[in-house]
Amino acid sequence: MHRFFVSREALDGDQVALSAPVAHQIKNVLRMSPGDHIVVLDNSGWEREVELTEVSAQAAHGKVVGQTLSNTEPRTKITLYQSFLKGERFEFALQKGTEVGIVEFVPVISARCIVSSLNEAGRKITRWEKIIKEAAEQSRRARLPELSPAMFFREACVRATRAGQLALIPWEAEGQRSLRAVLESHPRPFSISIFVGPEGGYEDSEIAAAERAGVIPVGLGPRILRAETAGLVAASAILYTLGDLE
Repeated sequence: MHRFFVSREALDGDQVALSAPVAHQIKNVLRMSPGDHIVVLDNSGWEREVELTEVSAQAAHGKVVGQTLSNTEPRTKITLYQSFLKGERFEFALQKGTEVGIVEFVPVISARCIVSSLNEAGRKITRWEKIIKEAAEQSRRARLPELSPAMFFREACVRATRAGQLALIPWEAEGQRSLRAVLESHPRPFSISIFVGPEGGYEDSEIAAAERAGVIPVGLGPRILRAETAGLVAASAILYTLGDLE
């Protein structure tokens, strides 16, 4: 069944009122009609099966006929601190990171980023939220990953390590500590932060600043990964190691 995230205000008891954009997709794109079933999600973790009762291009209504608590969200909560990338590469990281199971994205301005101001960084928030929402619906997520405001790298390092949380920074020059070794040396964490730099990577001074803040450099193997894929590989490896892909 097709899945749609809706606001909590769209639910009134067992009645569901779907917005115009969703109604347009249901009627004109999916060619659905009264009697068809969809799944609606209000970002609470519950999946509600809904039978459509009215469908038009401007609005659609339905009735809840069943609900279950989703089991698709990972136990390990991963936040990706992704430095800005050129073109559509940042959007790729958001889309595929959502599919993998990342629960929060934090856009980061680091030294080699093409973006240098927070105002410039905030111009694409609406588009990025749409990309995340569509990826979450497609990948059967029960909760929307959070898209946090952009911040500068050093501020992000302090945020990620607050209260002793585990924060990792994959770095091609790290030859001693592998991701797996670090994970195995720590008690199972509830949350993990991953830092990924822009094209060209981090400057040595940034790695040093991250270490001072408590972020741990780790290696991801002998091959060099692109900036838009490094976070996805690290997140997948973490979820696999901790049993979240079983």
